[in-house]
Order: sequence, then structure tokens, then C-alpha cells
Amino acid sequence: MHYSAHMTDLSPLGFAIRGVRQDRGLTIKGLSAESGLSQRFISDLERGKGNISIVKLLQLAQALGVKASHLVSVLEAEVHQVRPLALIGLRGAGKSTVGTAVAEARAINFIELDQLIASNAGLPLSQIFEIHGESYYRRLEREALELTLVESKEPSVIAVSGGIVSNEENWQFLKRHAKTIWLKARPEQHYERVMAQGDFRPMQNRPAAMSELRAILSARTPRYGESECTIDTSTLAVPDVVTQVLSEAYPQ
Repeated sequence: MHYSAHMTDLSPLGFAIRGVRQDRGLTIKGLSAESGLSQRFISDLERGKGNISIVKLLQLAQALGVKASHLVSVLEAEVHQVRPLALIGLRGAGKSTVGTAVAEARAINFIELDQLIASNAGLPLSQIFEIHGESYYRRLEREALELTLVESKEPSVIAVSGGIVSNEENWQFLKRHAKTIWLKARPEQHYERVMAQGDFRPMQNRPAAMSELRAILSARTPRYGESECTIDTSTLAVPDVVTQVLSEAYPQ
């Protein structure tokens, strides 16, 4: 018997395996040596690709020091409950606009994570960074992620700060507990969209703002590319992006 990608979405199983592996301080190479399975097979499985037999599942579970039922349980939960959806990307990606529309279409909650963080802290984001620094913000971000992804049992669509990929622990946590979709756009489009929203602060008195934006996007692109799905919004209208997100996140 196989758990087939055509029968079941293996992404939750892959995230569970990755999480246990990382908790035990094992690399993919180390898990490969312990289980006797190839590094490529494990890497593909952690990304929800391919299929896995009961025998291989037992090998992995034994190598990870957990019961196979622990790993299978995440698949059982997936049948009954859709994981939260997390939209990522730079400012101007359309996370709030698209996220709101997707949540309305599904009649579920939309959460702007930065707004939740600011509310929990009792401070605007700018003051959180100015007074307490980024490390404090990342701690608040992790607490907000745990609240929305683990403690809350309500289905939701979450718009996440584009900078989350710069924090390894928070990024991995997000990928384990939510379906991640990168709303991709060209640097010029991010710039134009932020300006169109009437927010000129990132560009004021900064002649190199566009160059900085390109550098940031270039640096983050490999991490954004780790998302389960990438939707290139460059040539799409908002309704078309919403349709694609719905199709990817909630397949019939």
C-alpha cells in the first residue's frame, strides 16, 4: 500500500517529518544514513512530492525515534481540516487585498499578522522596532504565529510579513503549520503598488530606494521560492490572482 500524491496531499506529512528531523538535530544526510533511504527521496518527501510505502514510512519513523502513527496522524487530520493559508511576499505583493478576497470567498477569517503583533504589543510596528529592536519583534511574531496557527482551531488566511524569511525558526514554523503561497511580482511592481496605496515613506529622501528594493527581493527570492506554491502576479489582475490562490489552496 502506498500513500500516493494523487490520493492524498503529502505536504503535511513532509512538514511533520522535517519538523521531527530538525527537532532531533538531524540533517537530511543524517536521516538518510539512519533510515537507509536516499537523500533525494527524503528531500522530495519533505516537500510533499512523490509517494511513500508503509515500509519506508516505518523506516523513517524508526530512524526519527517516533511511532509511524505519529506521522500518519497529520494526514488523517488533513482529511478533516484544511491548514491555514499564509500569503508571503514583499510589500506591494497584494497580500492584504488578495487575502481579504480569498477569506471572503471561503467565509473564513483574514488575519494581518503585523496588525495582530502591534495589537498584542500595544505599540505601532515602527515603535516596536525603534524601541525594542528586531529580535523583540521576531519574538512577538512567533507568539502571533503560534496563536493563529496552533492554538486557534479556526480556518484562516494570514498575510505574513515579507521579512519572516530572514528568521529561520519563524520561517520553518510557518511552513510546518500553514500552506504557504508566494505572491511574486517584479521590483518595479512592488514599488508602484506601494506608491499607489499612498504610502510614500519608503521612497522619501532615498534616491537609492529602488536599488535597495531590488537587492532585498533578490536576497529573499530563494527563501520565498521554498513556499508550496508561487503565483506570479506580474500579468494578472487581482480577481485572477484570487482565483489561482483559491484553486491552489482549496482544490476541489
